[in-house]
Amino acid sequence: MTTAQEELLPGTRRALLHRIAVAQAEGRAPSLVAAVVRGGRTVWTGARTSVEGQAPDENVQYRIGSITKTFTAVLVLRLRDEGALALSDPLERHLPGTGAGGATVAQLLAHSAGLAAETPGPWWERTPGSLRPDLADVLGERPLVHLAGRRFHYSNTGYALLGALVEKLRGAPWEEVLRREVLEPLGLRRTTVHAEAPHAGGWAVHPWADVMLPEPLEDLGLMAPAGQLWSTAADLARFAAFLSGGDERVLSDESLREMRTPAAPAEAADVTSGYAYCLGLEVRHQHGRSLVGHTGSLPGFLACLTAGVADDVSAVVLANCTSGPAPFTVAADLVRIVAEAEPRIPAPWQPLRETPDPAVLELVGQWYWGTAAFALRLRADGLVSLGPLSGNGRRSRFRPQGDGTWVGLEGYYAGEVLRPVRRPDGAVSHLDLGSFVFTRQPYDEGAPVPGGVDPEGWRGIG
Repeated sequence: MTTAQEELLPGTRRALLHRIAVAQAEGRAPSLVAAVVRGGRTVWTGARTSVEGQAPDENVQYRIGSITKTFTAVLVLRLRDEGALALSDPLERHLPGTGAGGATVAQLLAHSAGLAAETPGPWWERTPGSLRPDLADVLGERPLVHLAGRRFHYSNTGYALLGALVEKLRGAPWEEVLRREVLEPLGLRRTTVHAEAPHAGGWAVHPWADVMLPEPLEDLGLMAPAGQLWSTAADLARFAAFLSGGDERVLSDESLREMRTPAAPAEAADVTSGYAYCLGLEVRHQHGRSLVGHTGSLPGFLACLTAGVADDVSAVVLANCTSGPAPFTVAADLVRIVAEAEPRIPAPWQPLRETPDPAVLELVGQWYWGTAAFALRLRADGLVSLGPLSGNGRRSRFRPQGDGTWVGLEGYYAGEVLRPVRRPDGAVSHLDLGSFVFTRQPYDEGAPVPGGVDPEGWRGIG
């Protein structure tokens, strides 16, 4: 029987081990553990340690810092899917008196609510949460530093508010809701609010001497939804598989795609670096691929979970030091190593399982938007896709709405309605897509082309 570790080629496994060994040695981390996921299951784990013979395994807990925010975002989107709130709702509608102004739930999720990055002093990550017993203590006297919706400004306090929102609407503590709605369904038994043995200790490594200092392990109190959780490489590998492949018991596929879609205004530096923030997830571009996930840090710990959805490869990196290795860089390299050494083998092409509706089949083929040629195709999953016949341009998949129309799922046409328009005899005249008219011939004079078509028709230059 082939074990999970044997699913990767020996050369790939050695390259992965070499990468984390370099990261641990050069980053001067007391320990570092990593995992790689492919096809929804863990196919490799590895670890390095400064204590000979005591390397951690994938079941040792580390603190994961802001990866906690992704878990909190899942809880909020579940509330939205159930109709308990809308992402466009002002927080005040559900949690009045916070001082967050008119910030919406979506803006809080995307760090565009204008809230301050941190709580008032002392530094909340290294002091007991009991110092901030109320939300007013978390937000302080000047909670807003920007106008809501105008710019991306990472805010830990915003996720404290989202945790309070979950508690208010569920009528239960955030950690209890998390355990019941996410951790238990996904089998994340080693992901907890407080450390459970075996767990790593958090260390500060002196920048100019090879000596260490233990970091305090504080209970973050009301800031817990922003960074409290402990987890393992094995559990985060399962969570990465969920973020990449989904699990309808926890979150709808549509909401998961929404989570992975950039939602915050991009800063100039972020555009240059290929970084964008979504709804509780970060998207970064590295090695020519798009990676979605989150990084995390707390005094004594560094963490990263990142998924290459197109490659179906994800990676987790955990270390127990305040600074040192760059966890995202290491995780991105692990994804690259597997994706390049053992490229994803696509699933076999399969036709539709059911006979298509003739009215739908009538729509497929070549269409023109003005003079630009497009192709509309019926897919095996029942969706249709519309995109340029060649080169780059606007393209999208469309989902049927049951009334003969289709709604766009991504890109420029996301949310826009594609409507076939028929002549009195029932034949298709044209496609209407958000007022754009697609015809079977360029500027078809028999179709209602906006602005009309010159009655003299096509001509030469003479």
